[in-house]
Amino acid sequence: MITSFDNRLQTLWEGCLRNDRKQQEMLYRILAPKMLAVCMRYAKDKDEAQDILQEGFIKMFKNMSNYRGEGSLEGWIRRIMVHSAISRYRKAKTMVLVDDFAEQDIMVSSSYNGNNLETNDLMGMVQELPATYRSVFNMYAIEGYSHQEISRKLGMTELLSRTTLHRARTILKNKLNTLAERESHCMAG
Repeated sequence: MITSFDNRLQTLWEGCLRNDRKQQEMLYRILAPKMLAVCMRYAKDKDEAQDILQEGFIKMFKNMSNYRGEGSLEGWIRRIMVHSAISRYRKAKTMVLVDDFAEQDIMVSSSYNGNNLETNDLMGMVQELPATYRSVFNMYAIEGYSHQEISRKLGMTELLSRTTLHRARTILKNKLNTLAERESHCMAG
């Protein structure tokens, strides 16, 4: 079902194809907040997310003629943002996966109910993950990439992708459990 929002995007898109700067600015203003949220999942902080966003929009405007009208325009632009984040990761990939998080002796509590966790808190936890962990977690859990696709895009083996995802989930679980322990201590005390 095509919504009025989709029709508005299509109208703006047609203006952008004619190099109408006002239409380009309007498209940017409408989509930037949503796309920034996508970029935030891959970035370590808001500044990096904004850099990814800018790179993504530049790529989008340069490659506008490549959109064939198959699928949603917003989805196509979202993929460009994800690919921009992946490209940034590849350029910065000078680090080696370090298993220092798994070595930490963090007490695991199974009592966390998650009721008090805000979306921003969870986003913060994901952003604290090392870049490789964050990228694999987002690509798999949020974007729906398979381990085979992740391995191709990030230049790692499928096994490493699976292992990295497992480690990222373990780190996040431990952080949630630590948060739950703090909350229970605050409520008890």
